[in-house]
Amino acid sequence: MTAGSRALAALGAFIATAVHAGEGEATPAWEFAATAYPTIVRGGGNYTSAVMVAQRAALHLEARVNYESVGARSAFIGWTFAGGEELTWELTPLLGSAWGTTKAFVPGMEASLGWRRFDFYVEAEYVRFREESSRYLYAWSELGYRPVEWLRVGLAAQRTRAYGGDRDVLRGPFAQVTWRQVTVGGFWFNPGSKDQVFVASISAVF
Repeated sequence: MTAGSRALAALGAFIATAVHAGEGEATPAWEFAATAYPTIVRGGGNYTSAVMVAQRAALHLEARVNYESVGARSAFIGWTFAGGEELTWELTPLLGSAWGTTKAFVPGMEASLGWRRFDFYVEAEYVRFREESSRYLYAWSELGYRPVEWLRVGLAAQRTRAYGGDRDVLRGPFAQVTWRQVTVGGFWFNPGSKDQVFVASISAVF
């Protein structure tokens, strides 16, 4: 058994124990979310990535497609911690594995802060190949502001190898509109440059 498999098995055992310990309490409902990210790369190949999430109380399950690379698949298990009143916070450590065009053990995390109309979100993962020289840290972050409840605007940045190009870190503005359970948005990285990338987002919670 690899180190990644042992870590996933240990986390699974911890979560199973925690869930079993709470069986006497009211059973929380599952919550689901799915997001598609059609991506247009200037001078490169266009593609669509997707993220699917299932959450039950603190238990967090996640699957990703074309995320670490085009043609990659990955799955994660994690546990969510949250707190705060005026300043709210949420942290979800993750353990996962990728296969397909990227084969690696992938530990990661998702975290968010909220204060009044402002929020900050970051997701990161360390793609741990057997070859140490190929390992890398991927990250996506957003600094958002809601002038009204249904509109969120701000700045985003990401570090990725999915697009190629000369830039290691991409930055740019974004905007999102929410109607009921559906959110539609757009992220424009490196605007005005030869390395422009536009990422649309279409998500639904149910």
